[in-house]
Amino acid sequence: MLEKTFEPKAAEPRIYAQWEDSGLFVPRAAKPTDGAADAYSIVIPPPNVTGSLHIGHALNNTLQDILARYHRMKGKAVLWLPGTDHAGIATQMVVERKLAAEGNIGRRNMGRDAFIEKVWEWKAESGGTIVRQLRRLGSSCDWSRERFTLDEGLNAAVRKVFVQLHKDGLIYRDKRLVNWDPHFQTAISDLEVEQKEVDGAYWHFAYRLSDGVTYQHPVAFDEDGKATEFETRDFIVVATTRPETMLGDTGVAVHPEDERYKGLVGRFVTLPITGRRIPIVADDYADPTKGSGAVKITPAHDFNDFGVGKRARLEALNVMDAFGRITAADTPDVPAEYEGMERFAARKAVVARAEEEGWLREIEKTRHMVPHGDRSGVVIEPWMTDQWYVDAKVMAQPALKAVEDGATVFEPKSYEKIYFEWLRNIEPWCISRQLWWGHRIPAWYGPNGEIYVAETEEDAREQALSDYDSEVVLTQDEDVLDTWFSSALWPFSTMGWPEKTEDLERFYPTSDLVTAADIIFFWVARMMMMGMHFMDGEVPFKRVIINGLVRDEKGQKMSKSKGNVIDPLNIIDELGADPLRFTMAILSGTRDIKLSKQRIEGYRNFGTKLWNAARFSQMNEARRVEGFDPATVQQTINRWIRGELTKAERQVSDAIEGGRFDDAAGALYRFIWNVFCDWYLELAKPVFNGSDEAAKAETRAMTAWTIDQTLKLLHPVMPYITEELWGELGKEGAARDSGRDGLLMGETWPVLPDAFVDASAEAEIGWLVDLIGEIRALRAEMNVPPSAKPPLAFVAPDAATAERIARHRDLILTLGRVSELAVVEAAPAGAVTFVSGGATVALSLAGIIDLAAERARLEKEIAAFDADIGHVNKKLGNPNFVSRAAAEVVDEQRAKLAEAEEGKARLQAALKRLESL
Repeated sequence: MLEKTFEPKAAEPRIYAQWEDSGLFVPRAAKPTDGAADAYSIVIPPPNVTGSLHIGHALNNTLQDILARYHRMKGKAVLWLPGTDHAGIATQMVVERKLAAEGNIGRRNMGRDAFIEKVWEWKAESGGTIVRQLRRLGSSCDWSRERFTLDEGLNAAVRKVFVQLHKDGLIYRDKRLVNWDPHFQTAISDLEVEQKEVDGAYWHFAYRLSDGVTYQHPVAFDEDGKATEFETRDFIVVATTRPETMLGDTGVAVHPEDERYKGLVGRFVTLPITGRRIPIVADDYADPTKGSGAVKITPAHDFNDFGVGKRARLEALNVMDAFGRITAADTPDVPAEYEGMERFAARKAVVARAEEEGWLREIEKTRHMVPHGDRSGVVIEPWMTDQWYVDAKVMAQPALKAVEDGATVFEPKSYEKIYFEWLRNIEPWCISRQLWWGHRIPAWYGPNGEIYVAETEEDAREQALSDYDSEVVLTQDEDVLDTWFSSALWPFSTMGWPEKTEDLERFYPTSDLVTAADIIFFWVARMMMMGMHFMDGEVPFKRVIINGLVRDEKGQKMSKSKGNVIDPLNIIDELGADPLRFTMAILSGTRDIKLSKQRIEGYRNFGTKLWNAARFSQMNEARRVEGFDPATVQQTINRWIRGELTKAERQVSDAIEGGRFDDAAGALYRFIWNVFCDWYLELAKPVFNGSDEAAKAETRAMTAWTIDQTLKLLHPVMPYITEELWGELGKEGAARDSGRDGLLMGETWPVLPDAFVDASAEAEIGWLVDLIGEIRALRAEMNVPPSAKPPLAFVAPDAATAERIARHRDLILTLGRVSELAVVEAAPAGAVTFVSGGATVALSLAGIIDLAAERARLEKEIAAFDADIGHVNKKLGNPNFVSRAAAEVVDEQRAKLAEAEEGKARLQAALKRLESL
């Protein structure tokens, strides 16, 4: 007999060990009859080796595991390939902090080789945390194939790709602007930049026109905006939030159609402090409606200015070093007093100088977004530096066409727009990072600055011999590759490329990729580019399933500072993995998933409901019977549940195939809770307790068979509780003739025939279910005490209905909690009537409820709903509230209104019924 409750804390580690020991995580052996459709593969988005399981991982990996378990049960050879990312900047930071905490010298004093050795030591000790946590979630990855983006095989693949792209002219070295982190002294990707709103200011500076030039500047306007008064000016006003960058200004831009400045285009201003003569240029970037309409241009320290500088052929002067300190290395006209000054100290110094010399015209306080390094927390500096780049524009074209032509599809399709938008406007991809931990760039420099790109130093020396008569000292590039570079090769490098491996032959291209929207361009698009370039034009995956972002129950982003983070490991400790997984699945259909612990607790109750149903079935001797064939059942309820199970199987299968995990979970919930537990087992109780032995035996066998099929359907979503039930229920009744090691995970997915749906049984039980549901709803509306059993009558039913009443009399009396069941010509006095299945039904309530008190209760509750409706309508009718409140707050109020209106309508209907008595 099953224990009273399922104990996940004890069961989950034992069950997971059984799964691993069974070998079922490894793809099944190939069969001679296998075709491409018999393999299913998916690569895990590699989490950072420094990471711990967060709620986003729980969502993403639950959905992947559902797919892997489903296709495995469908008989396919399934490869779910796991691994972790070396996470360059994050890992280097973790190890540097650890060394500092232990009192060690810094990495620069330690030296590169010694530091890298320390990182590998840390990885061996602590780098497997998230992999262990993924196991706790129930992830059925093939751990024997686990990869790491810095392992030897992937390192070889990275070097080969770099060298080949360089030969193809698609990797090159260039001096361009990058996001520079002065703390780590490295370029970082846009994904590693966090925009923070901070207090700041626009400092308005007057730049003096050179060569004695003056112009008429409008100072007053009529109602139509036409200038009516002018003043003579010998300066032009610009505004900036970063005064220190003016030391690197090489131009001032105005809009070509701005009448105020048309006569100044081609003239010059003299830059304060430096005395540098810089031109006024025309460019659409300048917005005549903002500020003065004139913009200072610092090409080496602003991304927009860099573009203006290229179009106007302005010089780019770097006035900061790698630490964010002022330097005159590029330009001698920066005064010596600023040399080596920290950038924010320089800001104060420039503003003080402007005020002192009279060219500071205004300080306009503001709050604005400023980029910060997500790891270092310091303000990011756009900085001009030599870096390695991929010609992403060229590589993007096949990747674009593949999605346009449907070779790879996005689910939901709307995310293709993000993909197209980024690839059609793609910029060169900066792939070098000034770090030590990562794939070191396979480029060597000769004594005279020659660059030799090769997979090995030996190959580089061979190249150098073409330039030198003898061996020379070569120095390898100090930089490492962007982490996303090695991740872009993940689908094929993890399967053994550049070797022609069996895994590549069998599992590439992969079937699905499940990932988040925020890395469509950082990762998905780059995998498409690399995959198509190196795998003979084949896409790396046929479908991309985008999962949503998990937020708190109010729709707010989770953060430690807000105290609203839900830790999946705490949830697993307290409630088990299954409730968390089911919640992730059933909520996965929205872009923003509103999650609360209460929701997860609710789905734990769902698991408990299933457990109790199995226990009830055991108590009623429902066991598998040798040779039982569900196609031959005679009892109406058994033919009905067979058809309902068949429909549920179709719904779940179609939903998982379509990547609609919420629909799959919803279909499972409805069938298990609403159909099987609430109705079938209730309808079976009289049979179990009756004297018809044939009906009893058939219903017991049908119940056991239905539970087995249900466990199979639920297993991909809730693997632990279903595996435990499968094993425990397998100890009784006839032996099962399939599976591997007796595990549900190795069972075959049920595919039930259409003939299992029985229209007559569906109509018969549907009539009964609807009737009982109406009775229960009416009792609740009228506040009928649970202990009360009012009489029920059918008013002049037709012959078919009369026969149904006779067949199901006992069930109606029991489940409807009514004292008697009659057929009458007219509704009795004091009865409330309703229509069910085309028949008029009367429930007699006179003497059972206090009509006056009930009327007063309903009127009071309707008034309360009216007050709520009025309050919410007032809010929603306020344009300021609708325009200023957060979208989730407005949506919450609209949902409240709909709920209140529905509740009011329900009570009004009840009051109307009451008044008819």
